[in-house]
Formats: sequence, C-alpha cells, structure tokens
Amino acid sequence: MKFLLITLITHNPDPVSGERKSPAARLREVLDKAILAEELGFDGFAVGERHEDPFISSSPPVVLSNIAARTSKIGLFTGVTTLSLLDPVRAFEDYSTLDNLSGGRLELIIGKGNGAAQAELFHVTTADQWDRNREGYELFRLLWENDSVTWSGRFRPPLANAKALPRPLQSRIRIWHGSATSTDSVDLAARHGDPIFSANVSNPIEPYAELVRHYRQRWEFYGHRPQDALVGAGTAGFYVAPTSQEAVATYRPMFEARVAAQRRAGIPTAFESIEDFVERSSALVGSPAQVIDKVGRYHEQLGHEVIHLSADADGLTAEQQRACLERFQSLVAPVLRELIPSRPLRSQSAAQESAR
Repeated sequence: MKFLLITLITHNPDPVSGERKSPAARLREVLDKAILAEELGFDGFAVGERHEDPFISSSPPVVLSNIAARTSKIGLFTGVTTLSLLDPVRAFEDYSTLDNLSGGRLELIIGKGNGAAQAELFHVTTADQWDRNREGYELFRLLWENDSVTWSGRFRPPLANAKALPRPLQSRIRIWHGSATSTDSVDLAARHGDPIFSANVSNPIEPYAELVRHYRQRWEFYGHRPQDALVGAGTAGFYVAPTSQEAVATYRPMFEARVAAQRRAGIPTAFESIEDFVERSSALVGSPAQVIDKVGRYHEQLGHEVIHLSADADGLTAEQQRACLERFQSLVAPVLRELIPSRPLRSQSAAQESAR
C-alpha cells in the first residue's frame, strides 16, 4: 500500500487553541509538512484546489512547485484539480512546467469541484459542470500526449494545429478521477483506463464501496483487464496513539469542533459522537493495531492500493502531529505495505528509470 499526505490548505483558527496564522505562515506550514513527509518516508504529498473561504489553495501548481524545489523524491499530487473551472490549455502549461521542474514526480487527481462560491466566481453551473469536467479532461489529455492539437468543443475557443509548451517530461501522466457520489466521474475514468480516488470521507463506507464496484463494472465494460483497475481512497480523520483511549481522548476536541462548525454552516453530520465516528467512518483514530485492522477491513470493500491522510494538524500540537506521523510510519505503514501489495507511483517509476 502507498500513503499520501493531503491538505486543502484551510485557513481557519486552530480548533483547540483558537490561533489563526497569516496566509504566509499557513502556506509555509504546508511546505514544511511536505518536507517532513519526504523525511519520514511517505510516498506522496497532495494539495487540493478550492476557490472559496476558508481555503487558500487556489493555486496548487505554485505550491507544488515550491515543494518540488525543496524535495527530491516524494510524489506530487493534486487533490483535486478542478478542471471544470479551468482553461485546459492554461492548466496544461502550468502542470507541464511543474512536471519538468519536479523530474516527473507529478500525478493529477481531477474533479469537477464543488461549492457555490467558486461556481459563481467562474460562472460554472450544476447543469454544465460535469460536461466541463469531461471536456477539460479530454483536451488536457490531448495536449499532454500530442505535439500539435486540432480540437473544438463547447466551452473554449477551438484549436488549430496548436502547440502547447513546454512539452512535459512524462509522455503520459497518470490522471486519477476523484469520486464522491456521482457515477459520471468513475465512468469517465473507466472509459479512458484511468484510476479513481474515492473521497471516502463524509459517510460510512457503503456508498463509496458501491461506487467503486460500479467503476470496476464499467472498467470491464470498456474492455480493460480487471486486474489493471486502480483505486485510491481518502480517510476522514487521522491520529495514531499508543492506545485507543489516548487516541480518542486527544482527538475528541478536534472532532467536536468540526461538528460544531458543520452545524453552524447548516451541514448535516453523519456521525454524532466521536465513538460513532471512530467506529463507522474511515477515520484512522486509534492504536496502531486498530488502524491496521480498519484499513484492512476497508480494503476488503474497496480494494484500494493508495490512501491519503490529513497533512494538517487540525488541533494537534506540532509535537503531537510529528509523533503521530512517526508512529504511523514505524508501526503501521510497514505492516500495511506487506499485507496489501501496490503498484509503484509515477514518481517511483521515474526514479527507477533514472537509476538505470
């Protein structure tokens, strides 16, 4: 199994201390966390894309380029790139540049995005966002894999023998399709032979497992070999402690602050207590043995080879979070790597190629 840290770069007061960092300090914190992730042996670091409060993650390629300059081997991911909002040509230019600067360590996770504010900002509607996502993906892929592109579509001016530069380092980039509830994203992924990354965060496992099963069915429908399907999945929370009692006690104020914020915003909560959250959500909150057991149970339903864990402190002190990450890498990750075989990430494949 492979392990990513992910951040959407929320810019909120700390749920426990109440401290609110400046945007500059918050962004520096993300860079420091990516450096730590490489130091501790995580396989990848992902930066989300949002265009509304309380996020300051509107420019993942800029953040990831900074991370690329300060690291040498960790995989670089987006989580997700909202192609429904972007000009695919400009997105190609940004990410092709990043691919070159990072030595081919880039993988994309794409999605339509969500949120009323960002839809209003970019004049994207619920009626056209899936079509925009599909068209943006297909043009992005054409630009990546072809030196010259002639194309026409609905949402941007046509291209005639267009040459987008710089040409990328990777001849074919791996593009994951982020999925939460809709079959549109997994069908697009299956049609093009791409992997999916299940959100696996807001609800119990059943709807996510159903969507993964649908992906595998469509994968075979489009003529791909069943064993070639590739799935990743998110986690709803993360804190590994020596004992389950310590993990729950430490995580409780963070969970309660999250639920209170959701209620203030009018967002329904699927888990009313931390005990329910730990039991029925994908959160990895507990002792090393409990975390290993839960990942194994989720793998039985999802068959995933990659998971992402929160890169954010979410109320932990810097010392608590580092201890948690170190504990995960020393006591949890080695067991799961042995139990659940997984294919290399693109960054690992690139490193193997360069070593030859």
